[in-house]
Amino acid sequence: MAGPAPNPRRTTRQQGDGIRRSRPPGRRSETLRTTLWIVPVVCVVAVLILFGITYAIDEAAYRGSLHLPWWLQTGSPDAARAVLIGIAAAVITVVGVVFSITILALTLASQQFGPRMLRTFIRDFGTQLTLGIFVASFVYAVLALGSITNGSHGIFVPHVGVTVAEALMFVDIAVLIYFIHHIAVTIQLPEVIARIAGDLGRAIDESFPESLVDVETDRKVLTHGPSVAQVTKFLDEEGLIVPASRSGYLQFVGYGQLMAIAESTDTVIRLAHRPGHFVVAGRPLGSVWPPARANEVVRALARAHITGPQRTLAQDPVFPIDQLAEIAIRALSPAVNDTFTALTCIDWLNDGLCKISGRRLAEGVYRDRVGRIRLIESDPSYVRMVNRAVDKIRQASRGMPAVMIRLMDGLANVTEYTASREQRDVLRRQADMILRAAFETIPDPEDRADVQRRYDRMMMVAQSLDSGIGARRSWVAPAQA
Repeated sequence: MAGPAPNPRRTTRQQGDGIRRSRPPGRRSETLRTTLWIVPVVCVVAVLILFGITYAIDEAAYRGSLHLPWWLQTGSPDAARAVLIGIAAAVITVVGVVFSITILALTLASQQFGPRMLRTFIRDFGTQLTLGIFVASFVYAVLALGSITNGSHGIFVPHVGVTVAEALMFVDIAVLIYFIHHIAVTIQLPEVIARIAGDLGRAIDESFPESLVDVETDRKVLTHGPSVAQVTKFLDEEGLIVPASRSGYLQFVGYGQLMAIAESTDTVIRLAHRPGHFVVAGRPLGSVWPPARANEVVRALARAHITGPQRTLAQDPVFPIDQLAEIAIRALSPAVNDTFTALTCIDWLNDGLCKISGRRLAEGVYRDRVGRIRLIESDPSYVRMVNRAVDKIRQASRGMPAVMIRLMDGLANVTEYTASREQRDVLRRQADMILRAAFETIPDPEDRADVQRRYDRMMMVAQSLDSGIGARRSWVAPAQA
């Protein structure tokens, strides 16, 4: 049996080297970010605390134990009621307008960018904060209005509360101006595409960081227990197949939970799917070896896989690639015919591919502290990520020389960042298909010649890197460029 509470170590199959990878944000944090009620609730709680403070000050002034300055005196109770009623009515009206603008923006986004873009807008912190500030201002005005009552010293008037409500009204005006500007900027296609590209960059950093673990230490770890090849053979021949209990897109996998149960039962778990895959009920969800100890693991495996009706950014770096590709192929459709939007998507996809070309994407193996293999998962391969970024756009751009030229230029740029011949072979395959499509669908010989020239440039770059003559580029973050 394995020792208690070991720390998992993530390695790869290649040469015993290891890549230490931090897992992307958990399902709970991603769920909280994609809701429109968390930030408003926090704002309401904050304003309740603020009202409690101001009410205590007003009550102390009402009893005579505290003297308020003249500029906090808000007049008679009727004047205070009129001010608070006006503020509450105006704020709740503006809240309705804000909600209407938000829903309109979401509707336009769904029609223009695709339904999968809605989560990007819902996750926007500016929209959530705007709704929260307006709702909190309304709640504060209502609470202050309700505090105007008869007391032992006459009618209680919350002078500080009225003043704070007036201050919140000015804050609301500033927030409304910001929100109108924010929505006008947010729904612009280049801004949407750039934000999705930012999600792609963060997903790549979280799933495939550049930092390497110490090679010598990792080689020592690999000497303990069966090798990856042996464990894979055991799983293929003797492993217990665990079927999925429900269908849906795999949104989250509890790797830490699976590691803990594998160590406590001294078993090995191999996952059949990764976040972003569609899981069909009854199909294999994973396998466990040895099968004699798999009863408890089967239940944990089902609990550690969270499925839902749609994909999420958590643990799924391919999802932003699909989002950018979706916008591009919508732009290339005959109904839209927006070539420049497609070119913008291609540019940002090339940026992501340049970034990931220097990373190592291999089958992931998690080991415990003493070096025994406990968990095996399949990461998205370089082939899969390149194909998802290029295939659909290439197919939709048949007969469009401008898009094919940009695709070929992008492949040439990505080639300069590749770290292996295998990666360059993937890009060569895509370039060959683009060239064939160009000669099949582009009637003008000059346009075909332009595509050919880009193809030749891409092949020259690949050949120079293959021969060791050319120098590979390193991707640099824009903030550090």
